[in-house]
Amino acid sequence: MSDAPALRLSGRAKIGAAPIFGPLSLRAPAGEWTCLLGPSGVGKSTVLRLFAGLGDGIAFDGEAVAEDGVRLDGRVALMGQSDLLMPWLDATANVTLGARLRGTSPGRDRAREILGRVGLSEHADKRPHALSGGQRQRVALARTLMEDRPVVLLDEPFSALDARSRAQMQDLATELLAGRTVLHVTHDAAEAARLGQTILLMTRAGIASFPPPEASTPRLYDAPGTLAFQGRLLRLLMDTR
Repeated sequence: MSDAPALRLSGRAKIGAAPIFGPLSLRAPAGEWTCLLGPSGVGKSTVLRLFAGLGDGIAFDGEAVAEDGVRLDGRVALMGQSDLLMPWLDATANVTLGARLRGTSPGRDRAREILGRVGLSEHADKRPHALSGGQRQRVALARTLMEDRPVVLLDEPFSALDARSRAQMQDLATELLAGRTVLHVTHDAAEAARLGQTILLMTRAGIASFPPPEASTPRLYDAPGTLAFQGRLLRLLMDTR
């Protein structure tokens, strides 16, 4: 996507008197997939919230901006760990929820086209209770694609899935989000080793960047370079706080 900007965050954040992170400096390159790892509690999800404009209750002294100088309002889609599907709506209605909440045309034909792209054409009229966990995450991905934003923020969206479904969703998301600026928070070193074009490790001390294997993404999960890099990330995560 040609208008996908690089993202930059710098500053410090706290809730009340409790510090969350900072001082911190982070950059996600334009049109690439950036994985952000780190131990629990260092503020990774807070970074996503600030880029998404959901910083209510967070005292943030700094900036979370697009490097092209254009405001991020209306340019960001957020996909979280929970699919957040409305149980009384079918898959198509869940995919069009954002448009309907904004009072714009829901675009049901386009929603069904996108559901087809994620392999759910035959499930478009089903409610969430009739879908598997992997299928519900595919609906959530379709809803993200329906928003058609140049910036996509992912907050551990595949962590609740079994290994097979997780690998399938990683492959699908890599294909369908190509060209967008993706900032992906994950605790999974194997996931970062497969998907990340930029790898950032966030700790209390700040942000460190680690060059991933040169192979194109999604990398083969059992390739020697992928496995070696996964091991390196695991060692780093074990040594950080």
